[in-house]
Amino acid sequence: MTTFFIKTFGCRVNQVESQALLEQFLRGGYTQASSPETADICLLNTCTVTHQADKDVEKQIRQILRRNPNARLVLTGCYAAAHEAQVREKFPQAQIIGKYDLGKQLFGVEDVCWTVSGHEGHSRAFIKIQDGCDCFCSYCIVPYARPVKRSKPLADVLHEIQTLEAKGFAEIVLTGINIGNYVCPQTGADLAALCEKIAALPGRFRVRFSSIELQTVTDGIIRQMALRPDRFCNYFHLPLQAGCDKILKDMNRHYDTAAYRARVADLRRQVPQIGIFADVIAGYPTETEADFKATVAFIREVKLAGLHVFSYSPRPRTPAAALKQLPREEIKRRADALRALDKELRAQFAASLVGTEQEVFIEEHKQGRPHGITSNFQQTVLETDQPCRGLVRVRITGAEGGLCRGVLC
Repeated sequence: MTTFFIKTFGCRVNQVESQALLEQFLRGGYTQASSPETADICLLNTCTVTHQADKDVEKQIRQILRRNPNARLVLTGCYAAAHEAQVREKFPQAQIIGKYDLGKQLFGVEDVCWTVSGHEGHSRAFIKIQDGCDCFCSYCIVPYARPVKRSKPLADVLHEIQTLEAKGFAEIVLTGINIGNYVCPQTGADLAALCEKIAALPGRFRVRFSSIELQTVTDGIIRQMALRPDRFCNYFHLPLQAGCDKILKDMNRHYDTAAYRARVADLRRQVPQIGIFADVIAGYPTETEADFKATVAFIREVKLAGLHVFSYSPRPRTPAAALKQLPREEIKRRADALRALDKELRAQFAASLVGTEQEVFIEEHKQGRPHGITSNFQQTVLETDQPCRGLVRVRITGAEGGLCRGVLC
């Protein structure tokens, strides 16, 4: 019996793809190995979003080559795609296969079916609805690794949601490289139209968007969220990257702070208690101290609920990599300051929810207490010893730091 091992690096998209590959292997009669040392096939689904991501992948490759040299080592994903020539030279023993060639080369089928029937190790389920990006932000290597935009047919998305809901998943996350660019290849339906169809599905479950770019958040999407707060989470992860127009232009972002400010105001006006989180990059090469302070001031002004902070890392082939880089210690200082701001923002957001009622999705039980997330992505612990699962109604009674406490309604 042929055994396989899958190791996933990076984003939610990679995690969904690995789950789909796992299911494809099992359907083909393969057996899952508990470690790469015991596998006949070792598949690494790689990431290259930062220099550290590259190092993590290369460390794993070397371990497999040292401990299991007879395994078939397959590399797929962004690291393998973006640096193919260098990877072949550095690791000639590895086989590089593009995501959309895996079906033929591994399973003898036309294409891997990028759908999932579950999500191993997760209480929430994730559905990949879109792939590819052609924005070419000046710091980002993703368009070099995933340049072709593709979307899953609308009917397939709806069927996948129904399958997952029937298996008991009460929260489903729609994910992709740039989900706002979703266009059904059969009907031309955009993300707003997909949301309208999702709203009409039976069952008690809610849908969360993964990260979505500002310029793709349409009035139609917001309208669907406002119409069905029980179905769509009042949450957006809306990448900002910088709160300074000069840096946004240097980054080749496709908006300015005025557009970001206006869209945030629209969302707050139409979607009550919405939690708006953002990515932000510390230490872009052209960022001065004044630019950095402008970013901090803008984040405070728009009152984001939390940040995902990236320390700038030069990526080969990107325009920003050719610029004079800031000292690493300066990048770290700014990143640390933004992470401190993140803690402050999360504490403020948690405190703002005290006294409200929230629907909490229970993810796990720790120390005998149910822990979960609200629709607006607030971490919450329930003050009860009774086991809970799925979606429960909770009254928020207090907040400490970035954590809320609540009781069952």
